[in-house]
Amino acid sequence: MTEKKLSVIDHDRDSAALRYVYPVVSRRAGGVSVGINLNTNNACNWRCIYCQVPGLVRGAAPAVDLAVLENELRGFLNELLFGDFIHSRVPEEARRINDIALSGNGEPTSSAEFTQVIALIGRVRRETALPETVKTVLITNGSLLYRSEVQQGLRDIAKLNGEVWFKLDRASEAGMQRINDTHTSMNKVRDNLIAAIACCPTWLQTCWFALDGEPPSRQDEDDYLDFVEALLRAGHKPQGVLLYSLARPSLQPEAPRLSALPAQHLQTFAERIGKLGLTVKVTP
Repeated sequence: MTEKKLSVIDHDRDSAALRYVYPVVSRRAGGVSVGINLNTNNACNWRCIYCQVPGLVRGAAPAVDLAVLENELRGFLNELLFGDFIHSRVPEEARRINDIALSGNGEPTSSAEFTQVIALIGRVRRETALPETVKTVLITNGSLLYRSEVQQGLRDIAKLNGEVWFKLDRASEAGMQRINDTHTSMNKVRDNLIAAIACCPTWLQTCWFALDGEPPSRQDEDDYLDFVEALLRAGHKPQGVLLYSLARPSLQPEAPRLSALPAQHLQTFAERIGKLGLTVKVTP
């Protein structure tokens, strides 16, 4: 491994010189997140304009070599728990293992081996005696959560001190097309989100930023609040909202048009969300 220090603005998937496993210092997690990248082909079924994946293409995850993944995860967790990686590579204020996160360079639930990967994580967690306080997190755009096998994976994640971070950057079809470059109906988003909440503790993760110098409109805010309020009224309550802005540059063609929002702008929107009765964690 190289000796480069990790930071919140560098999520280099190659920092540990492994195929599937990579460490990051997560702003939102507040510690070391052990990432698992199932989309080693840089393929995703969405194309969010703020995405930091180089050479992003449309598609699904390739076949996963489960033996390689298991060896990498076991070896890296042992290094974190018993080696000097944390002391030599991680800033002092972040020297804690926060989670194992299925994230990476595309939509992880597009992997045909998704449920097998969750079982593998559970097995390695037990074998390495990873503290139960370390979460297992799925970071997802939620688009494939209608699949029964994906829902089974979510139920299995829930047993591993798990939670889902479900992407909801905008709550209108036009907004999702503009920000996520996807043609998805809000009814499908709602159904998939309800499925997630039923299977596993679920947070909404919302990236709020300026486009062409303009922050999200009041209508964007109202659409979001109306969507969440209807969800709550129907008895489907997420754990809360992870509201954040941009920390790293996009690698998509729209990159020059994007900019982070001031912390106060995020806080003002967070207060509106909070009035619905939800916890909101803000990361400028």
